[in-house]
Parts: sequence; structure tokens; C-alpha cells
Amino acid sequence: MEPPCRLSASNPLWEASRVEERRSNLRFDKVFTVYLSTRDGMTRGIGRNISARGMFVETREPMPLGEKLKVTFAGEDGTEMTCLCEVRYQVALAYGRKDGREGNSRGVGLRVVAYETQDDAPLLLVDRERVMH
Repeated sequence: MEPPCRLSASNPLWEASRVEERRSNLRFDKVFTVYLSTRDGMTRGIGRNISARGMFVETREPMPLGEKLKVTFAGEDGTEMTCLCEVRYQVALAYGRKDGREGNSRGVGLRVVAYETQDDAPLLLVDRERVMH
């Protein structure tokens, strides 16, 4: 019986197993509260890994692929920024915790379609090129 293959920098399989970073936009990897406005109402989420073209948001409930929603970021000083997004993918993860209980997490990958510049102004559309996260 052969020993299990271990990937290390000296192993030739290491080079083949590395995943290239294909995202061209810089990512802001910070955890923050966002407010999601859908056609069914408003809910809160946890924003993570945001860029100019998209973000990942942890949510309590799944959202349909392709659904349009508004995401509002609220600063500690009371400033707000809102963008129109489209649901591109969903994630559901179940895992074991250190204490033996089951944990889970759910979220959606969002593509930014437009930014609101002012309350009384229309949305500012961004590049319409379809970007897969």
C-alpha cells in the first residue's frame, strides 16, 4: 500500500494543484453588517469579501438565483451607500464545531449591477460585462 500523497512545495503535484487567482478586482476582506432590500421586504446580512463588482453576504434564508436586490452599507458615522445587486450563486455549509455540535452557514454571491449616487438620483450603472465570482 502506498503512503498518501502529500502536497508540498517540493512535490511536483503542488504546482498542478494550485488555483490561480482569476479575479482582477481588489478585495476588501472585512466583516460588516449590510441591509438587503428584496421584493419580499428587508433583512440583515453579514457582508464579506467585497470588491467593486461583487461581494459575498451571509444570509439566514436562501435567495433565488438571478434575483435583484438592494444592498445598503451603513457607516458608524451614519453615512450610507446603496448598490443594486444580482444573486449569482448560493452557498450552504454544514460543519462540526469543537464542542461537537453541528454548525452551519449560508450565503449568496452578489454581482454589483449599479450604485446609487444620491437619494434623488438614479442608479449609476457599472460596466455591464457579466462577471462570474
